[in-house]
Amino acid sequence: TLREEAPARVSPCRYVLYVSGDFVKVYSVNTEEILRLLGGHADLVTGIQLNPQNHMQLYSCSLDGTIKLWDFMDGIPIKTFTVGTKLLALYTLASAEDSVFVVIPKKDTFQLVSVELTKGIGQDLEGKELSVVLDDVGASMKHIAFGREGTYVVSVKDVNLQVYFFKRKLLNRFSLSTVKTKGDNRFSCVVCHPKEDCIATGHADGKIRLWRNFHHKKEYTYSTLHWHHDIVMDLAFSVEGTRLLSGGVESVLVQWHNESSCQKDFLPRLGSPIEYISMSSDGVLCCTLHTDNRLSIINSNLRFSRSIQGLIKSRDVKTGLVVDPRTKALVLNGEPGHLQFYSLQSDQQLFSLDIVQRQYIHQAGLKQSDLVKVAFSARGTWLATVEESEEVTDPELQLKLWLYNEEIQSFELNTRINTPHDNHITDLCFRDMDELGEDSLILVTTGRDCVFKVWVMVEDTDPEGNVSWSCDFVGSYHNYQATNCCFSEDGSLLAISFEETVTVWDSLTWDLKCTFCHPPGNIRNICFGRLTCSKYLIGATDYGFLCCWNLLTCALEWSAHLNVVVLQPDPLSEHIAAVSWLSKESSLFVFKPSEPRPVYIQRNLCKEKIRLAAFVPRDEPENTEKYLWLRKSQLFFLTDTQLAVEESLPVTPFSLLLGKHRHQQAQEDTDLGKLVVHNKQEQASPAVKELLHTPAHVLPSASFLCTIFINSLLISKENKSAEEVADEVEMESEKAEDDSDEEDVTAMEQEDTSHMELLGEMTCKLSKSQEKELQKIRKMDYSWLSAL
Repeated sequence: TLREEAPARVSPCRYVLYVSGDFVKVYSVNTEEILRLLGGHADLVTGIQLNPQNHMQLYSCSLDGTIKLWDFMDGIPIKTFTVGTKLLALYTLASAEDSVFVVIPKKDTFQLVSVELTKGIGQDLEGKELSVVLDDVGASMKHIAFGREGTYVVSVKDVNLQVYFFKRKLLNRFSLSTVKTKGDNRFSCVVCHPKEDCIATGHADGKIRLWRNFHHKKEYTYSTLHWHHDIVMDLAFSVEGTRLLSGGVESVLVQWHNESSCQKDFLPRLGSPIEYISMSSDGVLCCTLHTDNRLSIINSNLRFSRSIQGLIKSRDVKTGLVVDPRTKALVLNGEPGHLQFYSLQSDQQLFSLDIVQRQYIHQAGLKQSDLVKVAFSARGTWLATVEESEEVTDPELQLKLWLYNEEIQSFELNTRINTPHDNHITDLCFRDMDELGEDSLILVTTGRDCVFKVWVMVEDTDPEGNVSWSCDFVGSYHNYQATNCCFSEDGSLLAISFEETVTVWDSLTWDLKCTFCHPPGNIRNICFGRLTCSKYLIGATDYGFLCCWNLLTCALEWSAHLNVVVLQPDPLSEHIAAVSWLSKESSLFVFKPSEPRPVYIQRNLCKEKIRLAAFVPRDEPENTEKYLWLRKSQLFFLTDTQLAVEESLPVTPFSLLLGKHRHQQAQEDTDLGKLVVHNKQEQASPAVKELLHTPAHVLPSASFLCTIFINSLLISKENKSAEEVADEVEMESEKAEDDSDEEDVTAMEQEDTSHMELLGEMTCKLSKSQEKELQKIRKMDYSWLSAL
């Protein structure tokens, strides 16, 4: 999953066991298949260890506060021990048969404790008997190691090293200098020699120290090995202790011999920094975990054998979540400058496409080009990518068009366009119109340079009749920045948002057909309805409104007060998913544009902000009566830490793989936020009609119209003074919320505060001075306006 996996453990039977989110996976080295998926923990699994008394059993610990013992070949949990506190790392010793060691939080630090595994009848047992071994330890499992046959334990943190001897109950502490003139002495990892009293520590400056004679607090010694230019991320001794393996950001596995800097071997070009190193118990294989969510299996002679590639966790998924129409694979940023095609059905990467085609240099602060936008044509034949440098003011832009080659089963670069826009490209999309054939395929890009551009295919002059792409049309709207673009389902209309305005263009003539405006706030997302809802256009604004416009009447059909951060239509149905972010929680609303009431609401979907989402078509439609909107597609969403599948899905192997199955709350909600715009057929006030239907260029200034507009909202009261009207207006306006026949904008100003609070919105009350100003405006007579 989109989360760094925990260290792998290799058993003598050639199985790799590794952590992936809430689960432990059993991988066969011989068949290269995932044989078992061990699921049962209710939170992240933080540590796994083979049972020292039976190597066909596995211990696992989790943030859910439990330790589980598994028969991993059968995938059966044998015992569950409830500790009752978060568990951050796990260690086992052959000499401690009835206990394990775990790291638990304590106030502002962490403790290493021993947990006695009580024996009893039944599967669920208590593991409450804890004995503190070391205080003030690091939270990572790389910060603690057990020495020769478990006679002592070592902990490193910052520049301090602790060694605790179990039999003598002796604790020795050692500290390195904090002066960084000779390097950064902070500890990064520790490992103990399996046969001798020797401790190897890695440091932030790339040095490795080998400690000896640490039984004596003042007579200890250490020697130094140095090859890594940056932090040593992990160390591992061979089974006999004759070799020491180290890895770091250089993506090179280094093998040290005889504690000498002169005798070492290298396995370079492993693809990405090495985070963890693990040796098999028979010493035949070594396994490394990399920052790109990949496991490399390496032979004892330091030869690469094979790899297990998970979903690569990019620094920032700038491309969004895109679905390849050809393979139904999820497409997003992978390695720097690469595009990864990941099969959600088989949970494996299909291939990685090098887009930037430049060597990435791992250096902080260096401005490098990266992939930022991706779009596929409807059939998946063409791929458009945008790459730009990290410069903010003057970015280096490239637009590339790729054509799928059936022979090589991959995309080949067809056209490279340098500087397609004068500023950042904000969006791009293809148009496919089946009735016009291949000639209808065009690409539209929008940019911060206040224009959108239309790119078309042209035949080259060479005899082979190859095609390339060139600009055919440039459009703009009042010099506003173009932010989003999308085509209608039949490709006849193009919608482009320019800050606060949505424009609709004829895709054949490029005539501007109509505009929709919803100030204040820029348009954040737009999309067309599909199938029976193709006459609707949906938009979400920065100021928390979800709007639905009718393209036939060119009017606002309905609107909802909702802070939508993700707006994603299902390509196979009329349903649209809107994800809101309110009160530090994300909620999901699924609706049809033709019906302002949603078909599904799940509040508090997660506590993190959902950044991206995508509907992925199913191979076969599911027969689900409860969630009809999930029948043809699955909804996947991406937060800052994980990729998850919509939890209401039936439990399948892949939903277990990616989903976080927690307790689901029953949802009885039926409203999509507070509907603040009613059907257009309702009668509007004359003042609002004049305001909305008079051409903008002949209207008076906004400051002049404001008081007229506010006065039109008031309910007339005969035989009452202006003061009495002012006193009652607040109470009347609340009542009018339900019974009002006002036009769209009127209702928009009269929010139902109770419903807004339900969504997490807080309403601001007017101050006394503002109320007085409002009362003065209410008293003014604007009856002369009716004569205009």
